[in-house]
Amino acid sequence: MIEVSHVTKRFASLIAVDDCSLAVEKGSITGLIGPNGAGKSTLFNLIAGRYAPDEGTVTLDGRNVTGWTPHALFAAGLVRTFQIPHEFSNMTALENLMMVPPVQSGESLFSAWFRPARVREEEAAVRRRAEDVLDFLKLSPVKNELAGNLSGGQKKLLELGRTMMTDARVVLLDEIAAGVNRTLLKDLAENIRRLNREFDYTFFLIEHDMDLIAQLCDPVIVMAQGRVMTQGPIEQIQADERVIEAYFGGAPTKAPAAQPAAAVRV
Repeated sequence: MIEVSHVTKRFASLIAVDDCSLAVEKGSITGLIGPNGAGKSTLFNLIAGRYAPDEGTVTLDGRNVTGWTPHALFAAGLVRTFQIPHEFSNMTALENLMMVPPVQSGESLFSAWFRPARVREEEAAVRRRAEDVLDFLKLSPVKNELAGNLSGGQKKLLELGRTMMTDARVVLLDEIAAGVNRTLLKDLAENIRRLNREFDYTFFLIEHDMDLIAQLCDPVIVMAQGRVMTQGPIEQIQADERVIEAYFGGAPTKAPAAQPAAAVRV
């Protein structure tokens, strides 16, 4: 579903992603782990269209989408969530979901004035879908609560719900466990599994919670110094001495090729 081929991203003399290549298989829940500064978030931002790579290509289901804008990728079926939820705090949970579907008739002043029946019909259909999503996520009790008043875990569930209001094919999840209590995290993990199993969503997620990675992900990709160090089942990853060294301060056994002295990786 996603293929990253020899991608590099520099910020002045800082090399954040360094000749990185990886693939995310369609229908998988693929994990991306690595120590802080490994380049994981920058890679996500390259895939999601926030940054354009300096070198290399990104493909989505066989289509070259290198340098596409986030809204173009959204239309192509790639959506993402953020480590810090980006809810519309002064709108209700229900309204947060209802505003997601693109090209709604009610957004047009002409339609609002001259086609009010069509607008009402569309809005009713979007409301039904949003209520179904809230029910799926067990958020119906807070549907009329302002999103800014929700707990951290509920906001993460709401972000997941917004992906369900689209025709998403692949979802990038950025540290979904951050700030979430264990009870809601269990619900969040189960919903990801259900979306993968029942709706054929492909997930690619960054996560530091290794228990969650172990529960959800196969395969797991490990990044260090802007490159893929290794990948495979979680049991293989946990037993890899290079991964242990990278997480606990040692240098990888097989270090990436040397860069010019002026370059610093983040």
